Amino acid sequence: MGGDHEPRVAIVTGAARGIGAAVVDGLAGAGWTVVAVDLCADVDGVDYPMSGPADLDAVAARWPGQVAAVVADVRDAGALAAVVSQTERDHGGLDAAVAAAAVIGGGKALWDEPPQTLQTLWDINVRGTWHLAAAAVPAMLRRPEPRSGRFVAVASAAGHRGMWHLAAYITAKHAVVGLVLGLATDLRGTGVTATAVSPGSTRTPMLSATAALYDLADPEELSQHQLVERLLEPAEVAAAICWLCSEQASAMTGSVLHADGGLTT
Repeated sequence: MGGDHEPRVAIVTGAARGIGAAVVDGLAGAGWTVVAVDLCADVDGVDYPMSGPADLDAVAARWPGQVAAVVADVRDAGALAAVVSQTERDHGGLDAAVAAAAVIGGGKALWDEPPQTLQTLWDINVRGTWHLAAAAVPAMLRRPEPRSGRFVAVASAAGHRGMWHLAAYITAKHAVVGLVLGLATDLRGTGVTATAVSPGSTRTPMLSATAALYDLADPEELSQHQLVERLLEPAEVAAAICWLCSEQASAMTGSVLHADGGLTT
C-alpha cells in the first residue's frame, strides 16, 4: 500500500473481542501485521463487563509474530499517539487504522437518561475514534506516494435510524459518521481515505447488553428487524471492514458501508 513496503500494517482498537477481534483475524489472515489495542478493563458508567487481558492475548496468540497485543485507552489521546509511534518504529509505518472500540448504554427516554450515559458514550465511541484518527492519519500521510492509507470507523445502524430508548447511542454513532465525512474531506487528494461501516445486530457481548436494555431474554429476538432474519456474525461485518482497508476499495471515501443485514432498509 504505497511504495513497495510489505507487509501492510494496521492498528485496530476494540480488538479483544467482537467485531474488533474479527477484524484482527481478517487482516492477519490476509497477511497484514496488526497492532491489536484494547482497554482490557471495565469502564465506569458501563453496566456490563468489558474484555480482559486474557481476551486480547488470545487474539494475538492466534497469529504469533504477526499480531501484537497492546493495552491502551482510546479516551487517552496520548496513549494512542504512543501506540502509533511505537508501530512506526517497530514496523516502518502504518497503512490502516480501524476504530472499533465502543460501548452501549441507554434504556430510558432521552429526558430520563442520566447525563453520564451520553458522556461515557461520547468519550469512548466518538472521542476515541477522533483520537485514533488524529494519531494514525499523520502516520499514514508519512508513507511515500502513491499512498493508499485507510481509516475505517465502526459506526452502527443506530446512527441512521431512530431506536427506542437509545438516544445517547444514536447520537454518538451519528457523530462517528459525521467525523468520517469531515476526515475524508480533509484527506482530499492525499491517497488516504476515510470510511465507516454500520453494522446491524451482530452476535457480540454488546448485543447481549442491548438485549438487556430492552429486557429481552434472548438477543436472537433482535434478528426479526433484519431482512436476513438472523443475527450477523462478527466475521461478516469484519469482512466489509477488511475490504475497505484493502487497495481494492480505492473508490470509497466519505462513504458508509451498511453491513446491517437489511436493518436500515
